[in-house]
Amino acid sequence: MPNFLKDFRGCLNTLPLLFLTTLVLAQPKDNSPYTRIGLGETITNSLSSAGFAGLSAAYNDPLHINLQNPAAYGWLKTATFEAGLYTKYSKLELGSETAQNWSGNLSHLALAFPMHNGLNDVMSKKQRKLHWGMSFALLPNSTVGYDIETTAISSGQDTTRNLYQGSGGTNKFLWGNAVNYKNFSAGANVGFMFGQIESTRQLDFLDLDNAYADIFKDNISVRGFVWSLGAQQQIVLEPEKKDQEIYTGKSLIIGAYGNSATNFDTRSTFLRMRYNPTTVHRDTLTFEEDKAGTGKLPAEITVGVMYQNPGKFRLGAEYYIGKWSNYENEAKPETLFDSRRIAVGAEYIPDISSYNKYLNRIRYRVGAYHRTDPRINDLKQYALTVGFGLPVILPRQQTSFVNLAFEFGKYTTADAIKENFVKMSLGFTLNDSSWFFKRKFG
Repeated sequence: MPNFLKDFRGCLNTLPLLFLTTLVLAQPKDNSPYTRIGLGETITNSLSSAGFAGLSAAYNDPLHINLQNPAAYGWLKTATFEAGLYTKYSKLELGSETAQNWSGNLSHLALAFPMHNGLNDVMSKKQRKLHWGMSFALLPNSTVGYDIETTAISSGQDTTRNLYQGSGGTNKFLWGNAVNYKNFSAGANVGFMFGQIESTRQLDFLDLDNAYADIFKDNISVRGFVWSLGAQQQIVLEPEKKDQEIYTGKSLIIGAYGNSATNFDTRSTFLRMRYNPTTVHRDTLTFEEDKAGTGKLPAEITVGVMYQNPGKFRLGAEYYIGKWSNYENEAKPETLFDSRRIAVGAEYIPDISSYNKYLNRIRYRVGAYHRTDPRINDLKQYALTVGFGLPVILPRQQTSFVNLAFEFGKYTTADAIKENFVKMSLGFTLNDSSWFFKRKFG
């Protein structure tokens, strides 16, 4: 069997590992009230760029994966596997009331690789102009997790208590490809979104004796195909030269990626009942099972620019807009609002060639962003990010990394719940230059 097919079959053999983690990704470990709206809190899959505000439109790296703009696969120089997890501390405020919460989960599993090995070209003294990169990834798409209790007192009538609980979310499996010709790269991600959202609302009448509680339970299963297209153009400001594993040379990269509106299907079960906690009596008011429905995710686009001197410095900015006012879901009709995000970030490496000072080889990252959230008209998010790319030398491999990022942010709104949060992300990047290597024996 040719080496190419052997290596490709080895890649496919890793896919069951990705599917085995689906249940882990789907488990909610959060208490965020705003995840009650829409499909929940949308997850940004920024991976190694989390430390510099999740920049993705114009970001590419020969040793790291950028899943958001598929054009970045065309710049990969080595097979790369990335896995990560996160933990988050939140403090919720509503008037004088406060609540604290810890959460965490697996954040991503991704595998990407160039479809040829650069060492083969060196050995055969061939200069390749066309480069092809491919990726597979299993990612959380949105998360739902909340447990809320509110009490309302009506003078001369009754005291009512509302209990809101929800869990679940959606995930996606992506397959991506990109082709790089000279200084231009274009790519596409196609995949499948799937998940389940469960929600319960209970209304209790506290002042009435023997009162029934009204209980509403919804279970919504979501399925649909997703896709995105991306492109990156590199404007060379200084000719490249090879310094160890990094091709240095100052350049300006302009990038964009996005998708049109995407349809999805739902299967839902709705239960409405009354329950008497004293007599343990239940009355089912309505029950609908396996009800089919449809929905629509909005069109989105992100554009950005980045100046880079590989192995030394990066500085970039980007702008995102999502037409969430066009969001639809027959199983859970809601009105959402258009979302915008602006971000800036930078990465600095003091001396990538240093052998005796490890701190000089660390990738120091910083960034900030502002975002308008689509779930409430005046809900805004601000955050400052700090990150570190810690190089690790493994036997017979290129440099791998431990990527650590911290995000300090808040959600602000005039009349609803405010949230301050600190999020820590930990990612592992493993690089291997032996994939698709044609061994010759004399």
